[in-house]
Amino acid sequence: MINVEAIPILQDNYVWAVHNGRSAILVDPGQAGPILAWLKDRGMIAQAILVTHHHNDHVGGIAELLAHYAIPVYGPARGVAKTIPARDGKTLSFAGIDMIFDVFETPGHTLDHVCYVGRDEHGGPAHLFCGDTLFSVGSGRLFEGTPAQMYASLTRLAELPGDTQVCCAHEYTLDNIAFALEAEPDNADLQARHAQALALRKRGEATLPVSMAVERGTNPFLRCDLPGLVEAASQHFKTALKPGTETFAAIRTWKDET
Repeated sequence: MINVEAIPILQDNYVWAVHNGRSAILVDPGQAGPILAWLKDRGMIAQAILVTHHHNDHVGGIAELLAHYAIPVYGPARGVAKTIPARDGKTLSFAGIDMIFDVFETPGHTLDHVCYVGRDEHGGPAHLFCGDTLFSVGSGRLFEGTPAQMYASLTRLAELPGDTQVCCAHEYTLDNIAFALEAEPDNADLQARHAQALALRKRGEATLPVSMAVERGTNPFLRCDLPGLVEAASQHFKTALKPGTETFAAIRTWKDET
């Protein structure tokens, strides 16, 4: 049986652990201490590391983890020594872990950002480990890529099956919902997600993972081809916008300004 759990680190990051109860694949270990404690408490060891991009809150714990475990690190080359390249179309598998990881190149947040789609070998829902490309009801900022690149990356992820479990790297959901409600105040699915997220956070629980179907119904950055979002962005910027990339760029700017 395969398990996927979030390990909270830093202020609002999650390290995702894919494990079988004995060993774990760690996604974006930005800090080693909490991960080492988590592994020790469960009697598990680290088996491999997957990296989505080079920012320190995603790679900062790797050196210390490698001092404890001689394990492979997959991902973009920047920010991590001795990384095994994770390129688009590459498939990763690990002994004893019943999940196959497909690599998606998703430029936008950084030019070499990648995501991993974990396919359960027993037929369960896939898990998307999307780093800072996709957040629940949000998207990553454009530090290096263009709006066209990011919109293409998000559109590709949005085409995954609706039951895909979206495992984002940050707990940004409530902040993202506050903005999304400005753009789509009458979206009933978004209002329901807001109530759910509030209840989860009140109990001290993560708002993640979340299904891709829910994201398609609530995330403005995945809905930039819909007339309502196009109209909202056009009204905000007082200019006629085209669906797709142009509306995405406008909504991303709108969110950055809030």
